[in-house]
Amino acid sequence: MQQLMGQYYELLHDVTSKQKFPLSFLANEHSNVEEWQRTARAEVKKLLAYESPQTPFDTQVYDEYEKDGLLYQHVSYAQPFGPRTGGILMRPVGATGKLPGILGLHDHGGFKYYGKEKITSPKDAPPLFKHSQAHYYGGRAWASELALRGYIVFVPDLFMWGSRKIHLNDLPEWYVKRFDIVSGGGPYWLNEEVKPSFDSLEDSLPYLSAYNNMASQMEDDIAKALFEAGTTWPGVMLADDIRALDFLASQPDVDTDNIGCGGLSGGGCRTVFLAAMDERIKCSVCVGFMSTSEEFAKYKVFHMWMMFVPGLTNLMDFSDLYSMHGKKPTMVLYDEDDELFTPKGQYDSNDRLTKIYEKMGVPEMYRGHFFPGPHKYDVEMQEVAFAFYDEWLK
Repeated sequence: MQQLMGQYYELLHDVTSKQKFPLSFLANEHSNVEEWQRTARAEVKKLLAYESPQTPFDTQVYDEYEKDGLLYQHVSYAQPFGPRTGGILMRPVGATGKLPGILGLHDHGGFKYYGKEKITSPKDAPPLFKHSQAHYYGGRAWASELALRGYIVFVPDLFMWGSRKIHLNDLPEWYVKRFDIVSGGGPYWLNEEVKPSFDSLEDSLPYLSAYNNMASQMEDDIAKALFEAGTTWPGVMLADDIRALDFLASQPDVDTDNIGCGGLSGGGCRTVFLAAMDERIKCSVCVGFMSTSEEFAKYKVFHMWMMFVPGLTNLMDFSDLYSMHGKKPTMVLYDEDDELFTPKGQYDSNDRLTKIYEKMGVPEMYRGHFFPGPHKYDVEMQEVAFAFYDEWLK
């Protein structure tokens, strides 16, 4: 795989080869897992540099119905900044007593107009997601499928996706015009009063492509603004997911001692941060998002901004971050031909996590599985993940 720093590759090699990762649990001075977790979390929290203000949920339920054995609730709750978070809450119809909870974390996918709909199967779902789920998820809405198996599953939109996205009407016209994405189709998509037709996939694509192209290019500017303000994209992302976890845990029929999380790609990245930083996550499954920091730096500098924590690699490797989940069930599902990660990065991170959990004295708590094929979370992988959740949350 070609690296992207040209003649400056040796600079990256020089820096990464000198990293000692003093806050890795593999460092000789660390032996007590709980003490190490407290220290590591405190240091990572400083680097994330974001503390979300508290605000009431002001929950609204704007639709409720039964579909394919599930009770769906479309909800929203307030955030301290920006739009309300929309989410989909799913329970098996007729379920009684408390059930384990799962926070389903949608992917990045270069697609920000929607979020929660990517991994659920609500009524009136845009036709687009049948194609997306066929490509990445083996034709399944995995979060809905997991709810059918006896879980209360909540899938929220993330900062910059779906209900939490930036509306183009709220941006300066000069900024929008920079991207020259109105040519051919006209400026209709600038008007939030004009909604795209989702009667067919073809009708929806021009509108969605225009927004997603804009949103993709905006990532750099948003990340720069957050960094300049003194915070980080992962810090805001984690705050959104912790608030979603707060919401799930507030449901009276959720067994708060048995809550898990998981997701593919950007959802896998979110899994790493949430499991590392929030003690309430008992069991987690990261899919299609694990590599070593060295391989990220050398070959994948264009990865999404939601993973970058300035200074983290002076303390630990990216795989060390996930190990902050501690003595809890921790799974990574790897795709052997994943175009987003080098094979070396994936296998090295798997070896590193294996060694960490052996040193913790709980080798059975980490499981890494490799599957043939490209970037995906197909039915075979889902079944492995679902069995893992069943083993530890039920």
